[in-house]
Amino acid sequence: MVGVPLTRRTSRAKRRAHRSPKKATAALEYAAYGWASVQGAHPLTSGSRACSCDRVGCPDPGTHPLSPAWRMQATADPAQLTRWWEQNPDANVILPTGRVFDVFDVPEAAAVAALAAMDASGFNSGPVAANGDRVLFYVATRGNPEDEDEWWTCHLDYAPETIEAVSGLRWHCRDSYVLAPPSTLATGSAVTWLRPPDGRPLPDPLRVLDHLAD
Repeated sequence: MVGVPLTRRTSRAKRRAHRSPKKATAALEYAAYGWASVQGAHPLTSGSRACSCDRVGCPDPGTHPLSPAWRMQATADPAQLTRWWEQNPDANVILPTGRVFDVFDVPEAAAVAALAAMDASGFNSGPVAANGDRVLFYVATRGNPEDEDEWWTCHLDYAPETIEAVSGLRWHCRDSYVLAPPSTLATGSAVTWLRPPDGRPLPDPLRVLDHLAD
């Protein structure tokens, strides 16, 4: 860039770094709650590929971590998060589950009914996000229970025999992740908070599950 003033180069760099400032800001806000995050792929709106990842024909455009080492890379360090999103400002925000929180991932219709029941009973739903036609309930993590039968994988419609089946429910816990607001979906819309985190303790997962089952 010989002949280009430093101030102009700095200005251009800042514009590039702030093309998608909301995602960088969100990652830093999550870090303030102690929530680790990592960069995810994002949908592409032009060209022959639907996802920014290297995989040809990606089956889940923009909904997965960029790196297979995401478990180790996820961090709440503001300096690292700032560097990541300055280098790749369009990257979506991925939150690993099973650390500070687990997430119930349910169909929209079930979520609307459950939220109405929670409100009627005065129960604190905790953070709730809309992800397309599904809704994410953030709850206190079950972590790594001593009794492995208490652990529920995030596979659809799978639960231990001790828990009544709930159709269409995914429980994201250890070794899983969710796409966090304001990440971009392949439809062009964004993941949004219906009820953003506010610093209060997250609700007990089994109490939230009771409302979802009802």
